Amino acid sequence: MMPATAMPRLTFRVEDARPEPYAQAPTMTFSVRIVEPDGADVESIALGCQVRIEPQRRRYQPQEQELLADLFGEPDRWGQTVRPFLLAQISTLVPRFAGSCRAELAIPFSYDLEVASARYLHALGEGSVPLIFLFSGTVFRTGADGLRASPVPWQCEARFELPVATWRALMDVYFPGGGWLRLGREALDGLTRYKAGRGLLGWDEVVADLLERAKP
Repeated sequence: MMPATAMPRLTFRVEDARPEPYAQAPTMTFSVRIVEPDGADVESIALGCQVRIEPQRRRYQPQEQELLADLFGEPDRWGQTVRPFLLAQISTLVPRFAGSCRAELAIPFSYDLEVASARYLHALGEGSVPLIFLFSGTVFRTGADGLRASPVPWQCEARFELPVATWRALMDVYFPGGGWLRLGREALDGLTRYKAGRGLLGWDEVVADLLERAKP
């Protein structure tokens, strides 16, 4: 059994983010700088990370407020309704390093508008997405009595401003010029019949036709 030791003094900083063009689903890679300030050798870290969006940390334009109404309600209630919410939770293995290293976290992003994070991101026109990374896991180090394990300190976290343009660039890789909307089977069957009955060529035309007919 590996003996426990005092918590290591680690700091984390998210340095940048880039879209992954060849993943199976929309994925953003975040580069994280991990520093052991005493310069001690670290054998590895079984690293966990919870990523949350902190929407209360930015301002919103009127058009954004309109699109976010189904998520947060009317703007006069946002003081009570706008709260951090989960984007992703992942784990990875950080290999051996001394002093500091650069780790990469692959974070999946959904464009399913039934998911709160996707609805939020889709509503943003410009600026940045305020993120917080909450780190956990186990640090393995070698001591005089062998391999030692200790927890990642609970207070290890890092904030990062993800440019909205970077998120849109990611979605353009996987959904060029479009988005993704999940429909129930009955609704999809009904739209298919509507499309055929009116001789419409594509789904954009179906939606445009319905929106036009819905105008007062």
